[in-house]
Amino acid sequence: MASTDHTLSIREKLGYSLGDLAANLIFQTLVTYLAFFYTDVYRLPASTAATIIFVVGMLGAFLFTPLIGILADRTATRWGRFRPWILFTAIPFGVLSLLAFTTPDLGERGKVAYALVTYALLVLVYAANNLPYSALSGVLTGSMSQRNSLSAYRFVAVMIAQFIIQVLLMPLVLILGDGDRVQGFERVMTVFAVVGTVFFLITFATTRERIVPTKAQSGGVLQDLSDLVANRPWQVMLALTILVFANLALKGGTYIYYFQYYMSEAALAGFLQDTGFNGMIDALNAALTGMGLAGFQWPEDPATSAFSLFNGSGIICMILGIGVSRRLADRFGKRDVFGGALFASTLFLLAFYAFPPTAVPMVFGAFMLHGFCYGITIPLLWAMIADVADYSELKNGRRATAIVFSAMLCGLKIGLSIGGALVAGILAHYGYVADADQQSAAVVDGIRMTVSVYSAIPFLVAVALLFTYEIDKRMEARIERELGERRRAAGTPA
Repeated sequence: MASTDHTLSIREKLGYSLGDLAANLIFQTLVTYLAFFYTDVYRLPASTAATIIFVVGMLGAFLFTPLIGILADRTATRWGRFRPWILFTAIPFGVLSLLAFTTPDLGERGKVAYALVTYALLVLVYAANNLPYSALSGVLTGSMSQRNSLSAYRFVAVMIAQFIIQVLLMPLVLILGDGDRVQGFERVMTVFAVVGTVFFLITFATTRERIVPTKAQSGGVLQDLSDLVANRPWQVMLALTILVFANLALKGGTYIYYFQYYMSEAALAGFLQDTGFNGMIDALNAALTGMGLAGFQWPEDPATSAFSLFNGSGIICMILGIGVSRRLADRFGKRDVFGGALFASTLFLLAFYAFPPTAVPMVFGAFMLHGFCYGITIPLLWAMIADVADYSELKNGRRATAIVFSAMLCGLKIGLSIGGALVAGILAHYGYVADADQQSAAVVDGIRMTVSVYSAIPFLVAVALLFTYEIDKRMEARIERELGERRRAAGTPA
């Protein structure tokens, strides 16, 4: 019988984290480039692309995710409840990832139907894979300290995937496609599909479910939903998830405009030159062409080039933040560390409004500090959601891990939708003109407000909400102790 304080091996932590790297190679591509792919590569009308993305996104949030959560909690196999979902979706996930980014010539209506069907199936399989994967973190061990460690491993993998997509994807598309974006996307996604499938299989093979609900804990769907509604920490975490991901979409969707229309092009060009970045790209190109490969086609205009470097530096600092997250959480508790780090990251966001257009080093410095502080919170969010599942089991005598995680994934998708819609709505409110060489002073000020003050609001509300979240360090220890005693008394794995 496994013990409550089971220590996960490095092998199991690495194996589990590879699943998130695999999923995020696709998820980050969808979030960052799907609209661009549909409009500029597959040549769908922008309004059609927007409709497909919105409709399928809502299906994912309100139909696919809850459905998978209900089914996963009721799965019973010799491999456990959640691992079989990872196993049996590994190959379909890879195949659909490739199909969603291929461009068959099917005529105008056929292309729309193809995009709609392949994206819908990909979102369905993504939910069937990623929700059980997320819930799996709550049943690998009953030790909250080990969950903190597991989340740190997991989200380093997420940041690696994010770096690959946000910094390197377009250069890879141009290199592998020899300048042809259609072939480039297909070849890159083929690599992602193969690598992702292998990584999912490794996750399945290297993990083991140890928290197994007793038969007495089984119940109906209405009972699961009733437990959620009465679970105050779950309510707080749902609101927190929506707010955090609304912030991510809002600021993430506006930074490019901040570089394009507010930052000084001359100052950006000078920064890239003075820091040696241009020289590094030139040296890399010389090495690649010397090996007979196509050049590393990095964006040449200063705003786009600096923006890519900006993203990359932020991601590196987030990884550093993730690295110290576990130690802080073990010492002070997840709630207090999450709230403190989120508040500190918000202060660096607010600083963006004060920077003049020529203050490129200060902009990069503030973003890197923001990334470090925010990185501390990244693994804690999902570890706290696993704690909520434990809290529910302690209060109700029943465990429904997947339905708890499914509600949070719904919150994630709602937050991303709200934040993404706010970007377009705020720009329209201030009078943004697409493709204009320059924007009005009102638009520029609106962009500065969005990346600073407006983006800070969701984080500040989230910090305030944490004062009503009762699972502090003392409560964490009580939950872990009492659930362990209860499971041992029942003769089930702890």
